Amino acid sequence: QIDQLKHFWAQYGNLITWVLIAVFGSMAAWNGWNYWQRSQASKASALYEEIERAALASDADKIQRAYAEMKDRFAGTTFAAQGALLAGKTLYESGKVDGARAALTWVSDKGSDPSLQAIARLRLAALDVESKAFDQALKRLETPMPKSFEPLAADRRGDVFLAQGKTEEAKAQYQTAWRALGAQTEYRQLVEVKLASLGVDASTLGGAAEVTR
Repeated sequence: QIDQLKHFWAQYGNLITWVLIAVFGSMAAWNGWNYWQRSQASKASALYEEIERAALASDADKIQRAYAEMKDRFAGTTFAAQGALLAGKTLYESGKVDGARAALTWVSDKGSDPSLQAIARLRLAALDVESKAFDQALKRLETPMPKSFEPLAADRRGDVFLAQGKTEEAKAQYQTAWRALGAQTEYRQLVEVKLASLGVDASTLGGAAEVTR
């Protein structure tokens, strides 16, 4: 039996050794990757909290510094996109529209979460309407979004058309948004108000509508 074992090991020993090295090496690499991911998330979370504190204090300069560091060091984390959205909102409220647009554009183009990207595009479209860049707003809203955001995109298109004086197109978009939003959704009430201002009684609507682009 010992001779058989020696013969077996002489024939297959190197292969077994390399297989074991590969297996344990893969396990070590996987554990190291998970540790690095947790470390990155923890550091990104701390920076996000810093952005939150700066937002509460309306400290635009500190927000921009923390957001820039977040973007440079932890761009691949969800915290980075969330921090950029918060930075965009606070910078806009502080009158720094260019800074807000830059933060939102980064989320829209580089964010890893489709939902956060959709939020950024909706907010950018609102900024486009303010600056009367209507074609840019409509083009931005053509970008595919998660299904849950489609009613919000239709509502925003309605805002664009209304700002252009295209009342019928705006009505069609608001109707699409109203029908697609759940009955218990608070945002639906806002769309209902917009429809009422255009002479449309939402209670008479029913069925699905085609989105007019």
